[in-house]
Amino acid sequence: MKIDFILPDIGEGIVECELVEWQITEGQEIKEDQSVADVMTDKALVEITSMYTGRISKLYYAKGEIAKVHQPLFEIEVADDKEKEQSETNQQNYALTDTVKATQWEATPDEPSSASSNNGKAVASPAVRRLARECGVDIHQITGSGKNGRVYKEDIEQHQSLPASILSDIAKPIQEAIPLSVVAGANQNRVEPITGIKAIMAKQMLDSVKRIPHFTYAEELDVTHLEEFRAQLKPEFAAQGAKLSMMPFIMKALALTLPEFPILNSRVNEDCTEITYLNDINIGMAADTPLGLLVPNVKKVQTLSLLEVALEVNRLAEAARSGKLKPDEMKGASISVSNIGVIGGTVATPIINPPEVAIMAMGRIQTQPRFNDKGEVEARKIMHVSWSGDHRIIDGATMARFCNKWKSYLENPISMLTQLR
Repeated sequence: MKIDFILPDIGEGIVECELVEWQITEGQEIKEDQSVADVMTDKALVEITSMYTGRISKLYYAKGEIAKVHQPLFEIEVADDKEKEQSETNQQNYALTDTVKATQWEATPDEPSSASSNNGKAVASPAVRRLARECGVDIHQITGSGKNGRVYKEDIEQHQSLPASILSDIAKPIQEAIPLSVVAGANQNRVEPITGIKAIMAKQMLDSVKRIPHFTYAEELDVTHLEEFRAQLKPEFAAQGAKLSMMPFIMKALALTLPEFPILNSRVNEDCTEITYLNDINIGMAADTPLGLLVPNVKKVQTLSLLEVALEVNRLAEAARSGKLKPDEMKGASISVSNIGVIGGTVATPIINPPEVAIMAMGRIQTQPRFNDKGEVEARKIMHVSWSGDHRIIDGATMARFCNKWKSYLENPISMLTQLR
């Protein structure tokens, strides 16, 4: 009896994903809970497992194509009607936590292979396979340096550095299967598809700009005292395993301010006829990663101490860089912060991440001359920030009052102590 495996929900609002790698082939016998595919969403690289036991009769997508949620992913031949009925029941109860597991960007040397060498496939993590594909390299032509011939990122890079004549010989057997634009010479333009996180982010940002009337409010903060305060606390935080950046202060100041301005911690429905005010303050933090822009969020910042926020910021940042974020860590944010200052730049006009209604971009801290109360010029630590708001429900005056209150906590960090938890 042949039945279709339906691609289940793999995250909030996700309707499609890129098929990064098949772990099965047509005609292959598989068992329930066996890994069948690795897919890429705007949230993470995830693994799909089967709830069926049987023989694969058809794959509906090729590697690199976009698969649709709630549509058939592959066809499988099961033993009998009873197993078919049980499998369909399993599929109806198919939970995300049972079927989708966040996969790390780079595998550790002792990690079991995601592809078995005895089925003719190269032994490598999904991320390494993706890197090889983006470089136009046939991963099967590479001798891995890891255990059991496992291919690592360094093997791909070393392969790319081989003499052009050797690379040419390797490319010949696969040139017909790879678009000319991928294997083109250095003097030709290179064309590649926009897929995975970058493709989905492009759609989301376009939708945000089309649907939400943005306005931006810019302000400068004198963070001289905050930097001094942070320098005093850094050794104590380091002793407890936390790197203390500006972000925990930014988040705690938001958690103290947002209850006074609940409209900035809300969301609206599709046609903007209803506002939902959120109880928790979950603050997203934009992270520049090898996968693209990811925005994990710190949950319930209003209940956390400064140390707890710092530890969570550190953990999420590391998980984002290594590709180990869980789907739950990527959804549920109520407001977001983007720290462009760590890279460069002073002012930005950030785009709102729906269904949120506001986002802030931090510029880099600069030493600037400013007048003190006595009219004397002195050096101060200045940081520019830019707030973008949803003008359907937030007006400029509200944003200005909100920013002034938030700014007062950061410019005089001692004032936060009476309310910090």
